[in-house]
Amino acid sequence: MTGGDGRVDRAWADTLPPERAWKGRKGRSRQAVTAEQDRAAGGPDRRWVDLDGGRQARASVELKLLPKTRRLRAYLRWSDRGRSPSRYLGEVGKAARALNLAEGWRLARERGLLAPPAPVPGSWAKSRAVRLSMQGNKGRDTEPERQVRSILFQNGLRYRVNTRPLEALRRTADVVFPGAKIAVFVDGCYWHGCPEHYRPARENVQFWHAKIEGNKARDAETDQLLAEGEWQSIRIWEHEEPQTAALRVIAAVQATRVHTAGPELAAGRDARS
Repeated sequence: MTGGDGRVDRAWADTLPPERAWKGRKGRSRQAVTAEQDRAAGGPDRRWVDLDGGRQARASVELKLLPKTRRLRAYLRWSDRGRSPSRYLGEVGKAARALNLAEGWRLARERGLLAPPAPVPGSWAKSRAVRLSMQGNKGRDTEPERQVRSILFQNGLRYRVNTRPLEALRRTADVVFPGAKIAVFVDGCYWHGCPEHYRPARENVQFWHAKIEGNKARDAETDQLLAEGEWQSIRIWEHEEPQTAALRVIAAVQATRVHTAGPELAAGRDARS
């Protein structure tokens, strides 16, 4: 194990280190890998390295096993214009991968390899980490949307995706049934001010309050304009159970068939799973 003075105890003198000490779980998403590094580093703002020309890059700690010597080594890696430079940090000897990653980041800080994040000129974000997080938020084809669409498709419904319900209305709905005149919106809890899960920002409070309130007002206006055009709006929160939410949509579409037979059960050339 690694002592407080930086020495590495010879924990694996007679056998290889267990995989849990260095190997990442298979099949992890890119977001999961990023979150793991963020936690180990103490936050996304603590992963930056300076490059030439005043540039910066976000680094990661990599653990490498040397089978012959039964040693675990930590390296700091980053991307720079198609290259992947690295710096050797030292040996680590903790029993868990998370602890060894954290030890690698400690060594990187101790060696002065990390830099504070540079400000983002002209950006409303308080830090580069906040800006990267916001850029990573998808505006369409989110996981809740895909789950709801899949259930609708499995139940025989056909629809259009991410299109304008009304051509004159410059706003798109996530799922659209033109024949039934139903527009479905799958709203993110933060961005649309979910009454159950929305928590106000603790930084840039005025900016974010105005942003979320503006989104809520826009949603209400959209619903009103669709109603005036004889369309029905269905809003689904991202936290809702997909099956329950999809059943609401199915019931609404089927109800319109009491008066007219729409094309939603036709060939389905506009559907997306």
